[in-house]
Amino acid sequence: MRHWQRMADLGTAVAVLVAALLTTSTAHHLRDPVAAGLAALACAPLVVRRRRPYPALLVSTVGAEGYLAWVHGGGGTLILAAPLIALYTVAETGTRRRSLVIAAAVVLLIGVFHTAVKSGRWLGAENLALAALGGLAVAAGEASRNRRAYEAEALLRAQERVTAERLRIARDLHDSVGHHLALINVQAGVAAHVLPNEPTPQRETLDQIRQSARSALDELRDAVGLLRRPDEPLAPVEPTVGLAGLDDLLATFERAGLRISCRREQDRPLPPAVDVVAYRVVQESLTNARKHAGQVEVRVVLRFRGPALSIVVENDGPPAPVGPESHGLTGMRERVTALGGSLTAGPRPLGGFRVSCRLPTEAAA
Repeated sequence: MRHWQRMADLGTAVAVLVAALLTTSTAHHLRDPVAAGLAALACAPLVVRRRRPYPALLVSTVGAEGYLAWVHGGGGTLILAAPLIALYTVAETGTRRRSLVIAAAVVLLIGVFHTAVKSGRWLGAENLALAALGGLAVAAGEASRNRRAYEAEALLRAQERVTAERLRIARDLHDSVGHHLALINVQAGVAAHVLPNEPTPQRETLDQIRQSARSALDELRDAVGLLRRPDEPLAPVEPTVGLAGLDDLLATFERAGLRISCRREQDRPLPPAVDVVAYRVVQESLTNARKHAGQVEVRVVLRFRGPALSIVVENDGPPAPVGPESHGLTGMRERVTALGGSLTAGPRPLGGFRVSCRLPTEAAA
């Protein structure tokens, strides 16, 4: 792409140079090395105008004015196309205010030169045409810059949508599939523990189920790690299952061995996004408790405090291991933060683990 741009800029410079020389009225000027050198000085900066727009504009303007002064009375006004093209590039690459200031300075400089050298009028036809062409160059540069900015913004929005979709897939994979795989692993372990006298084939089958579930969880963790990146922006949530399914969720974990006490104070309808995030926070907290603490007692409390829903899930058991935050906790924190809430999670002083979450309900609605 850059090669073609350089070739196009070179072709533009050559075309302006040839046109300026051919429109010079006398053959003497065509053979004059000074005139040819000044014309080349005006057109040569067009080759590097994209990389050095301001020096290119300055040199092109000086060269064009020098050429017109040297061939005074001999035409060659097409040489002014060179600084106008450079002015277009300045407007395309710079800011609007800077472009207008520079355009006014260039047009004023050329107008003063024409008026002084050719003894013309300030509001003569040449100066008016020059002002119009300068404004047209700036307007074209502005239009090109705005178009590129619009295309870049559209590309950024598309990338953000892809990132949001990837994060949603990562969270749903871990929350849904990981939840059920963890329960399969736990249930197989419980079955092998309570059926110690079963024949060897049955125990081997249970062991294979546990190993397969563990392998699937490891592969899921790797897949989530690929989908989720630590420097990605927050993504919105999408409603799926809410607190209406909380009783079924608690019953599932109770069958897995957890002893759960749940207290819901001042129950009231929630906005869909808050409903989903609240369910996911409880689900992930219970999954982590069963996975890391075993068959322990878990207390779940949901209460409204002003315009916010407070969720606390804590469990007894041995001190929780300290290590990097899991994908589940990362997903919970992303969902809560996306709604303007806060979440803290960590070991309890006397053992076990505690997750505390605050979700604003009015802002989410």
